[in-house]
Amino acid sequence: MTDRKALPATGQAALTRRTALKGMAAAGGLITAPGFVRYAQAQSSAPIRIGFQCHRTGIGAAYGRWYERTTTAAVKRINEAGGINGRPVEIITEDDGTDAGRGAEVVAKFANQHKTDIVYGTLFSHVVTGSAPTAGELKIPYYVVSEGYHVASGQLNRWCLQPGIADVRAQVTAMAPWIAANAGKKVAMIYPDYAFGYDHRDYLPPALEKAGAEVVAKIAIPPTESSFTRYFPQIPSNIDLLYHVMVGPSVLTFVKELGEFYGSSGPKQFGFIDSLEAVDFNNPGLDFLEGSHFWEGAPRYAQPNDSEAMKIYRAAVGIDDNGASVDDPKDVSTAGHMFGCWETLYVIKQAMEACNYRGPEDRQKLVEATEAITTMAEGPEHPQGDKLFDGKLHQVFSHQYISKLENGRLDVVHKTAIEDSLYEPEADYTKQSF
Repeated sequence: MTDRKALPATGQAALTRRTALKGMAAAGGLITAPGFVRYAQAQSSAPIRIGFQCHRTGIGAAYGRWYERTTTAAVKRINEAGGINGRPVEIITEDDGTDAGRGAEVVAKFANQHKTDIVYGTLFSHVVTGSAPTAGELKIPYYVVSEGYHVASGQLNRWCLQPGIADVRAQVTAMAPWIAANAGKKVAMIYPDYAFGYDHRDYLPPALEKAGAEVVAKIAIPPTESSFTRYFPQIPSNIDLLYHVMVGPSVLTFVKELGEFYGSSGPKQFGFIDSLEAVDFNNPGLDFLEGSHFWEGAPRYAQPNDSEAMKIYRAAVGIDDNGASVDDPKDVSTAGHMFGCWETLYVIKQAMEACNYRGPEDRQKLVEATEAITTMAEGPEHPQGDKLFDGKLHQVFSHQYISKLENGRLDVVHKTAIEDSLYEPEADYTKQSF
């Protein structure tokens, strides 16, 4: 097993290689490992069929709505540019209800009834872990946009990949030094009581300890709770930082009740944007968050130094400078996560073209072609930033953003280096049989 402690130098070499190849990417080439060839001529006029496992209902509905919009925008752009291998892309959507059992049923439906080429799109970790065994049994590539550590941990199978968004372990590893140096040394955590929350519980404390801070309390809250006040007395009074991550339709209630509990006398706060995804910061009762810091996978608000690629992406998806729908300023996006849909679809395109994908008989070749990807250049296909992909872990590593809430908007104050997020690996999917 490679010791990831030695990887910062390797990562830097990869970034240098990315810079050298950036011109190729801009000219229309795609970066892949040696041995694969990009084919432009279509072997068939039949569409590439992608099964989109969408949280249209359930606790993930706000994410599902924006994941669907991002998917639609990315596919439109891909098709306008000639599709994949000269074939149009068709999205077939099924609602999994943000439910693990239903998620497995949806994967089976895509494979057996809809006959899709792949399955894509899932976010909530309990749905991913509940669906992954079915993808493995049916030997259908399962590209998730989930953020959880379940892929990189090795607990899934070779058919499951997360190439468009970093995992929680990488995120907290990258941010812990900044948190310890700038936000607080004595930390209490509030997190959802399921796999995604456990990633925070398990990997933030050692990362903070390494950086000179400590977690003195860990408070788990069931994701289906609709009121949270009874949990707040568990927060120690001697902390100087409250770290919170909460998900689901009750996030606004969570932060409002937190403000009512503390008033203006509470500790500093560092939140994952999950606690306020799809929530307008100008909601009454959120004034207490002024000055708080948040993790963002991609900034909700347009930044003065946004790249042209980010501007193209935001315009295509239809979000304004405040991160809300251009059609409805009250419809706030899930910008911190949904970019992963856009980028994952472009990874799928890259891998399909690299292996000259023709149909379900090439599914194994598609997984192998994805595993062979090493770097992704920042650009219209990857507006969140450049990335490293570890084919053994089936996981991408990227920059993370720390933003401060001031005057009702989030502005980026720190962007981590990719190398900050690397950790010692625990898996090697390439050693697994198909």
